[in-house]
Amino acid sequence: MDAAAALAFERAYGARATREARAPGRVNLIGEHVDYCGLAVLPMAIEQEVRIIFTPRGDARVRIVNVDAGRFGAREFTLALEVEYAQRGDWSNYVRAAAQELAARFELRRGIDACVYGDVPLAAGLSSSSAMVVASTLALLEANDIRVPIAELMELCARAERHVGTDSGGMDQAVSLGGRVGCALLVDFDPVRTRAIAIPDAWRFVIANSGVGAEKSGRAREAYNARVAECREALRLTRAHPLATGWPGTWRQLVATLPEDELLAVGARALDGDLARRFRHVITEGFRVERAVLALERDDAAEFGRLMDLSHASLRDDHAVSCAELEACVAVAHQSGALGARLTGAGFGGSIVALAYAKTASAVESALRSSAGPSSAADAVFVARASGGASVTRT
Repeated sequence: MDAAAALAFERAYGARATREARAPGRVNLIGEHVDYCGLAVLPMAIEQEVRIIFTPRGDARVRIVNVDAGRFGAREFTLALEVEYAQRGDWSNYVRAAAQELAARFELRRGIDACVYGDVPLAAGLSSSSAMVVASTLALLEANDIRVPIAELMELCARAERHVGTDSGGMDQAVSLGGRVGCALLVDFDPVRTRAIAIPDAWRFVIANSGVGAEKSGRAREAYNARVAECREALRLTRAHPLATGWPGTWRQLVATLPEDELLAVGARALDGDLARRFRHVITEGFRVERAVLALERDDAAEFGRLMDLSHASLRDDHAVSCAELEACVAVAHQSGALGARLTGAGFGGSIVALAYAKTASAVESALRSSAGPSSAADAVFVARASGGASVTRT
């Protein structure tokens, strides 16, 4: 338990915390903006995590403080089927969202006194928000002595985060719960299922923050939700085209049963403008994930890097979620020897992830740190290490 968190807890509540929930952030290696289409993704959990020290209460109140009290003030609410939310963008809404989703399924009798801390960079595209939802969910389940199978918990946490207003998929919650040390996690959906794939010893993934905040509860929410709606409409219109007669009804079924060239040809006939570009991104990214899994299993770093580059170009040109600062980071990564680089997370800011060999990763990291692109924060550039999934311990 962190000493500063323990002190903040004792000052707030006059006692010591008895339990701690931890949930890692994640970096998505490939498969961006397709989880909400039901297509597989390939992220990994990272060592940076959100932690909540807590003690169960005898009533239904939830009281939360944050180690960074200057930025995140104390909050309190009561467990109920309809939780009262704070104003939009308030940090406590992720805890409230977890409580509301749990209350819809279980009878929650006991709230918590809690203190939040952690080191997942905020608004960096590394899923600090989902880590908060997962850690909050685990803390409330523990306080009420409720056990949930992990696959069910992954879907529950994904639903919970949507209460905050982002129509997201289930990648972030799944990898935060199911992460494996030294492994990427292939996550598929409907129903959610995962498969750990070992990352070769010589591979390194370098993360660099562009310095542009990508807070999905803030300015990026509308743009993100617009992409979700556009993908749904692109699928609907394409399936209505005469050339698509007999096609299955989901993105997942399309990618699993029809050739990529055929899908793209019909999409180009059925759609134009932004919808045509969104369709092309989802289809090509879906096939890229399949190929990236094979490259990872074969220890083919050059091919994996090539697929990362193609993914980034598609996110930039077809999905329109990049920005000048992300492009600058990608360029620096390539110039310093990265095998591939792409934006990671929702985009509209946030971070990039670059693949390098162990012997060249320090050069990539140094170049990104010294460039004008990443922010000057201490956690702006680092080599990610694949972490285990979320857990709760008694202190």
